[in-house]
Amino acid sequence: MTAKDLTYIHRFLPPTMPGRPPMLLLHRTGGNENDLIAAAKRVAPGSALLAVRGNVLEAGKPRFFRRVAKGQFDIDDLKRRTDELANFIAKMRNTYDLAAPVAFGFSNGANIAWSLVMRHPHALRAAVLMRPYLAYDPRPVARLDGISVLVIAGRLDTTVPPARADELPLLLSEAGARVALKWAEAGHDFSIDDEKIASDWIEHLG
Repeated sequence: MTAKDLTYIHRFLPPTMPGRPPMLLLHRTGGNENDLIAAAKRVAPGSALLAVRGNVLEAGKPRFFRRVAKGQFDIDDLKRRTDELANFIAKMRNTYDLAAPVAFGFSNGANIAWSLVMRHPHALRAAVLMRPYLAYDPRPVARLDGISVLVIAGRLDTTVPPARADELPLLLSEAGARVALKWAEAGHDFSIDDEKIASDWIEHLG
């Protein structure tokens, strides 16, 4: 099912197995609501999938929030779009009768997902953040006790330097989240390593 909400174009695929956590799919810059569906079906077979298209355009490419330049977020817009996404999730949970979802975000999608974790921790059950970037210090952060977060960094990533990969996990941990940092043998691209790591982590998600 493809639908146009007042805020987001999205696709919803109903669950095929009971008891599996629903997945919220958040694409990278230039992607759309279809990009992560095939991977999510392999990572979380049987789960309901709510795949969202970012509603900000940068040179015609969809994103979830504006940026001033590469690596420089428009912080006010990020906060506003994060709140907007939280409201959308609440509405879609009611529309599709969903439990709190697990965010599955890559790059720009991972960045709005960690912002969502910090500003609206009860909107999600957990989050898988692939190649996220902590572009600013978001402190103070709400207590995140009880939420689980997987960060997957790329050993060959030239967009998010591997030396900075632990910055976001440390901040999340300080706030009380249960955080795992794993490494994909990849650059700033989605890889089979991401699928394997995410699949194993979700399978053991408490």
